[in-house]
Amino acid sequence: MDAARRVRLSKWLSLVLRHKPESVGVALGDGGWIAVKDLLGALSARGERVSRDDLAELVRTSDKQRFAFDDTGERIRANQGHSVAIDLALPEAPPPPWLFHGTPRRFVDAIRKEGLIKGERHHVHLSLDEATAKNVGQRRGVAVVLHVHADAMAKEGHVFYRSANGVWLTEHVPSRFIVFP
Repeated sequence: MDAARRVRLSKWLSLVLRHKPESVGVALGDGGWIAVKDLLGALSARGERVSRDDLAELVRTSDKQRFAFDDTGERIRANQGHSVAIDLALPEAPPPPWLFHGTPRRFVDAIRKEGLIKGERHHVHLSLDEATAKNVGQRRGVAVVLHVHADAMAKEGHVFYRSANGVWLTEHVPSRFIVFP
């Protein structure tokens, strides 16, 4: 599969598995899982010919590891970032001392006032390192990397989860826990 098709397919799968499964006529099951055969059939019915091997290559080579197969390889889901009602059943995890969040510069003033909010997603997404956070933040403008004092949040009762692809998740990051550049 060439790079352009991989990107296009990844974006489409993100839409289907995170936000609008109904756009291809499927529904996500418990934990956000869907049978691979059902997903491939739905995509095919809409003119997108994707083989099981194509899907496996996409999951295996994705730099952000957005998707995962279950242990049987018969089901697939997005690892995080859902706006549809899904319980990923992620266990709570103690965070490292610091986590990072990349955001376009234009959002910094609002974040100073409100902290990091999840918006339409289930959680605020945080990165383990600054480089990843910068890459995320620069998708929509000049990136600013915010430092989040995660262990201080945890000591005050904020709950953290870690997705299968290493993204740290929490409900909200109050601005008092953020170090701004």
